[in-house]
Amino acid sequence: MRRRGACLFVWLLLGSTAESAAQPNGQAGPQSPFSSNALLGGGNGQMLLKADRVDYDMNTAVSTALGHVELDYNGRILLAERVIYDKNRDVVSAEGHVVMMSPDGNVVFAPKATLTNQMKDGAIESFAALIGGNGRLAAAHATRIGGVRTVATRGVYTPCKICNKPGQRTPDWEVKAARVVYDEIHHRILYKDATVELEGIPVLYTPFFSNADPTVKHASGFLLPDLGSKSTLGYFTRVPYYIAFSDSQDLTLAPLVSTYGGEQLETEYRQRWEHGGMWLQGSIADDPHAGSTENLNQIYGSLFGAGTIPITNVWHFGYTAQLTSYASYLQRYSISNSDRLDNELDLEALDGRSRFAITGYFFQGLRTTDDNNHFPVVLPLIEYDYIPKETLLGGDFRFDLTTIAISRNLGEDDQRLTGEMRWRLPFVTDDGELLTLQADMRGDLYHTSQVNALGVTGFPDSQYITRGAPYVALDWRWPFVSPGAWGMTGLVVQPIAQVIAAPYGDNPPGIPNETGYGVLPTGFATTDFQLDSTNIFDLDRLSSHDLVESGPNANVGVLSQALFPTGSVDVLLGQAYRLKSDPVFAPDSGYDGKTSDLVGSIGVNFEPNLSISDRVDVDSGSGTLERNEASIDAIYGRSSLEVSYLKLPSEEVTLGLGAREEVKAQVLVGLWGNWLAYAAGQRDLVASDMISDEFGFGYDDECLGFSLSYERNFTEFRELPPSTSVIFRFTLKTSEVPVQRSGIFPQYLYAATPL
Repeated sequence: MRRRGACLFVWLLLGSTAESAAQPNGQAGPQSPFSSNALLGGGNGQMLLKADRVDYDMNTAVSTALGHVELDYNGRILLAERVIYDKNRDVVSAEGHVVMMSPDGNVVFAPKATLTNQMKDGAIESFAALIGGNGRLAAAHATRIGGVRTVATRGVYTPCKICNKPGQRTPDWEVKAARVVYDEIHHRILYKDATVELEGIPVLYTPFFSNADPTVKHASGFLLPDLGSKSTLGYFTRVPYYIAFSDSQDLTLAPLVSTYGGEQLETEYRQRWEHGGMWLQGSIADDPHAGSTENLNQIYGSLFGAGTIPITNVWHFGYTAQLTSYASYLQRYSISNSDRLDNELDLEALDGRSRFAITGYFFQGLRTTDDNNHFPVVLPLIEYDYIPKETLLGGDFRFDLTTIAISRNLGEDDQRLTGEMRWRLPFVTDDGELLTLQADMRGDLYHTSQVNALGVTGFPDSQYITRGAPYVALDWRWPFVSPGAWGMTGLVVQPIAQVIAAPYGDNPPGIPNETGYGVLPTGFATTDFQLDSTNIFDLDRLSSHDLVESGPNANVGVLSQALFPTGSVDVLLGQAYRLKSDPVFAPDSGYDGKTSDLVGSIGVNFEPNLSISDRVDVDSGSGTLERNEASIDAIYGRSSLEVSYLKLPSEEVTLGLGAREEVKAQVLVGLWGNWLAYAAGQRDLVASDMISDEFGFGYDDECLGFSLSYERNFTEFRELPPSTSVIFRFTLKTSEVPVQRSGIFPQYLYAATPL
């Protein structure tokens, strides 16, 4: 009678112990008729053998295991129906549904295998291996070397999932080769005499080819190219090469060759630290059709980047780079659509809640109306913010000290020293009213020079100016909470009222108003402020550090929120009031009189499937809708929709824009299976003209992606006319880890490890 299960443990100690256990007549030891576990000791470790039946020959030191055999040698596991282990020759022979698992998780399947060197070397017939999550390597014959290298004859590899349904077992793409070498140390698969097949159709032959295995997050190699045409470049091809220095450091070299725009090389370097990171993108191009006449041969370049580089636990250095050697270069080669470039260097220290920073700014204008001689250079801007952990008189206290120096080649130069103290005390009444008392004292010292350099009169060409700007404010809120109805989990309605007491005349004549990239002396309204739902209840509303809101004023409104199990609906309405109008606010700001426009917003948030927002500005006198900013973001399965609408008032002539009304939309539609369609457009509703549009379709799954897109830009920029582009993108994916320059559409990135 044979008993199943692990009911007997046989301990066979090889070497001298096994020899002493041999029988005197040289006969083989007794066979165990039971299911057995055996711990076999070797020179470099132990082998655990488990099977339904184990036979051991004491003379030859050969163990034979039959039925559900499991052999574990230093973490290398072998499963089979029959295993013979010759201890003297260190040879393991396995037959019948052989499965071998290495310590790194790779799995090998074969009908039979012969292994040596502690199961590190061997020969395997009808070899098949599972590498990482989805990688599959199969061959007629394979040889294992050192447990870290596999050499396969007549092999085929694919990283794609293979369907088990009959007739659907062809992967999206695979590589067939006369010889395949899998290097497990460097995680590379190398091919000789290789053919790449898509859906079983050969599309490429190469004598040598290699790719990273699916376990690799970052691997050096060529990325698949972008092919297309653009009216400003002609036909072009772009072939990036990716260099992975480590998991946190890489470099991409992307040469571009075009029939009309010459040659370009774009480089991108990235590095990340535990508390920071950096990114630099540089490019250089040899343009044979440069200039307004398009008959000059010029060398152009650009540099973009950003970074935060830690120095100590407290100090870090940061930068933002946006530079180009020629105004239209960025748009011609599709690097950036920006027409104003900002550059920044800063050294910052963060200690608890306090901060110290030294910053410098440089700006570059690319518009035809821009004169960079008038653009400011900010060097230095020094800021110190002190926020103690302890309270002062029961309230929160902070002290801010700022000094800035602004210079220009042509125009006014300014220096400013500002100190500001703020004290804030919140408290709650017995009936739930929320009251916050805030007191603020600010003092400024200005020095201005070259004031009349651009013909501005009425102010001394150089002078010192002082200013004090105190205020006291009381913020009152009283939230009412109810259980809600119609599926709501709660409803909150909160009226808000603010009263601010401040003296008049906080903007004395001669104080400069640095707005945007220019300078306007006091007496001109600020053009970079718009009253809306985001700042209606801010006590310091003006984004300009030079101008302050003066005189008594008040803000009233209501905030309500309906809570649902999967999201919320938020509504805000507000209006501001003054005893006298303030000339600091422009006519298009929504607050140029005693009573502001009525501003409001609504937000519907059921993330990640639906998000709707709308901000409005209604003239309180005429009821005219002055401004409207609305957007919708929706996701359903593989489909998504983004729509935005913008309406600006006709009075916004101070920015040189005039009336503006436009709509922008983009939609991604999941068709049948893994097929996708994409469309995007932007239209000027005032002029009834398109600004840009784009259409495309493609295929995308976990293994393969490609797309064909059409892009049209209807606007002119300097000497560049409206342009049209047709781009083909193709991606073979070998990993689920996304890297740069992948995706069938630029707006939607997909995974692709470089080949």
